[in-house]
Amino acid sequence: MTDGRTASHLSSVQLQSLRQELREQLEQRSRHLRGLRAQEQDGSGADGTWQELAVSIIAAERTVAELSQACDRLAAGAYGRCAHCQTPIPFERLKVRPLARTCIDCQRRHEAA
Repeated sequence: MTDGRTASHLSSVQLQSLRQELREQLEQRSRHLRGLRAQEQDGSGADGTWQELAVSIIAAERTVAELSQACDRLAAGAYGRCAHCQTPIPFERLKVRPLARTCIDCQRRHEAA
């Protein structure tokens, strides 16, 4: 019997590769976010620059949160399944888009809506 949340369709080598990719991206994006926040603390810049910085910080925070959630799902065994239909997301898709939460079919339906 298999649990619908497990990512058993992925081998241990594939899982390790994805885990490493997610961790590296999380570290890189976290460093970027810290740099943006340091710029924010400096407080220098025109209003247009300030607004661009605020947008960049929000986007970076969102990406860091998504990466962190993906790492949590991977640790819990829920990573690699479509959020809509629960079918396994192929390794090839996850390798290209580690934050993918949907299978190709569900993604296409979403984009067509």
